[in-house]
Amino acid sequence: MNVVRIWLPVTILAAGVLLIIVRGGDETSIEGAAALWGAGLSVALLNWLHRIGVSGDSARDDEDEARAYFDRHGRWPDDVPPRHP
Repeated sequence: MNVVRIWLPVTILAAGVLLIIVRGGDETSIEGAAALWGAGLSVALLNWLHRIGVSGDSARDDEDEARAYFDRHGRWPDDVPPRHP
């Protein structure tokens, strides 16, 4: 997963730098590098947005577990249990 999350954007950004170096920094190489940098940053942004979306699933799972606990015990997991004399 690190290949897509980290190395793919880094490789695309590095390809932009390499393009400028190989072509000597002419106008075409700078435009191509800008396009590659935009693509690399887009991949990084999409990965970040995906991670944010997936992180909400764990909160939903925790809520489902808490509701199941409530159904079994009649109280929420973080509530203080009632004292019986």
